[in-house]
Amino acid sequence: MSIVLQTFNLTRRFGGLVATNDVSLTVERGARQALIGPNGAGKTTLINLLTGVIPPSSGRIELEGEDITALPVHARAGRGLVRTFQINQLFPEMTPAEALAVAISERQRIGSSWFRALGRRGEIMDECGAWLEQCNLTDVMDRRTSVLPYGKQRLLEIALALAAKPRVLLLDEPVAGVPDGERREILDTVAALPDDVTILLIEHDMDLVFSFANRISVLVNGAVFAEGSNADIARDPRVKAVYLGEELAGSAYA
Repeated sequence: MSIVLQTFNLTRRFGGLVATNDVSLTVERGARQALIGPNGAGKTTLINLLTGVIPPSSGRIELEGEDITALPVHARAGRGLVRTFQINQLFPEMTPAEALAVAISERQRIGSSWFRALGRRGEIMDECGAWLEQCNLTDVMDRRTSVLPYGKQRLLEIALALAAKPRVLLLDEPVAGVPDGERREILDTVAALPDDVTILLIEHDMDLVFSFANRISVLVNGAVFAEGSNADIARDPRVKAVYLGEELAGSAYA
């Protein structure tokens, strides 16, 4: 498989604090890869570096062999590097259908006329319907986002990311804060994401990580501590000691 996303000795310092330390990470095309680690390990900092929210102190980032280290956020998104957030970034007064119409119209560079496009461009409505169905949102498609259950809001953020037609999708803790009764829809939606989208998942929920990923990278103190298949990581005593601990020990993954 070809490499779609790669970092080389990526480092970010905040004064005397080294948040990411010499991180070299490889993500293959079509991968289902998870990034895990204890709180403060540098996971979100790494995602912010990958997406251009913050610049690295040193190192390089390549997307499909192209150096994107100096590109701004919107340019990386335009090249297919798309993310979701730990805390939703949504339009509270819009409905899911309206928000998706905006996202699709912006991708097609007709965003200035999206209200007209929503009613008159059949292809936009067809695509909206497809993403609403894919992400289990058809039952709330005409309700304001602000009144949706939190699980549905998380699903809407995934739908908006997919509407950007990503080559690489970075999912930043998609079930964080979601009540137990609403998690199943998100787990099923993530499991059914398109095969042609490469996915890097950042997550603390080990059920999601081990059911989804075929490769896991572990960050500790800003550095890559271990990498391998989910079975390799589950059996690694060093990983259990520094992160998984009793949550994994004695479980079905041990």
